[in-house]
Amino acid sequence: MQKILPFLWMLTSIFAIPAFAEDTNSRIVEGGGTGKFPAIMKAEDSLQTHTIFRPQDLQHFGDKKTLPLVVWGNGACFDSPFEHVNFLNEIASHGFMVIAIGTMPKASGEQNKERSTSAKLTAAIDWAFTQNSDKNSHYFQKINTQKIAVAGMSCGGLQALEVAGDPRITTLIVANSGIFIEPMRGNAMPMMPQLDKTQLKKIHTPTLYLLGGPSDIAYKNGMDDVAKINHVPVFVANLDVGHGGTYAQPFGGEYGKVATAWLNWHLKEDQKSGKLFSGKTPELSTWKGWVVDKNNMK
Repeated sequence: MQKILPFLWMLTSIFAIPAFAEDTNSRIVEGGGTGKFPAIMKAEDSLQTHTIFRPQDLQHFGDKKTLPLVVWGNGACFDSPFEHVNFLNEIASHGFMVIAIGTMPKASGEQNKERSTSAKLTAAIDWAFTQNSDKNSHYFQKINTQKIAVAGMSCGGLQALEVAGDPRITTLIVANSGIFIEPMRGNAMPMMPQLDKTQLKKIHTPTLYLLGGPSDIAYKNGMDDVAKINHVPVFVANLDVGHGGTYAQPFGGEYGKVATAWLNWHLKEDQKSGKLFSGKTPELSTWKGWVVDKNNMK
């Protein structure tokens, strides 16, 4: 019997399934982010068309402490948030449920560059409502469906503007984007939402424009939007980093800090975060490199 046991152990070792096989449906990004709630990036079977970023441990949430919702449209209307992983993961680590258009990015190699539509932003909100009311869902009563941000970068910013009239939305973030001043320019890129400036009237929430300064190809369009929005509070923040922003920098860089503060203010009523944007001299205007302006805001 003593001779047989080592032999059996050897066979078990050879044919055993690895205990830590790679999970292709989830991944920890940058150690989970810098927030109080280390995040995870996930693909959900019930929403295979999107990627979710949310706190790893959902036991912290429920009853009065729920996750505000952020839905995101990608640059170039890509059907995957592979360009924005660090940025979105960082936001989620501060206690948000983030749903991005498109399939979950791979760790490396070719990414999904198919195109998406604005309808996927609405689909993300619909899914969150369903999950929040489903007793069999692990998101049951953990999502704050009364606090919703719609956001996006470049083409994704136009997608956010296209659905801005949805009455469920609490706030809007338009990043490195803006409706084309010259409609013919927009028409030359048919994958983008074909909007004109009248679309701005459909915005009914406080709105943040996050731009890359004069070197951003969307700068003139975005600044023109801000000048034309005179019916809701709007804040524009420029950092001269160009159209690509700081999304891929560790924890989303400066954009990650500013977007998270805006979301904390408008979705969690965090007045300390609000000081970055409010008052005669918004604190963001004192940060190195940032140039700000606002309309209809105190």
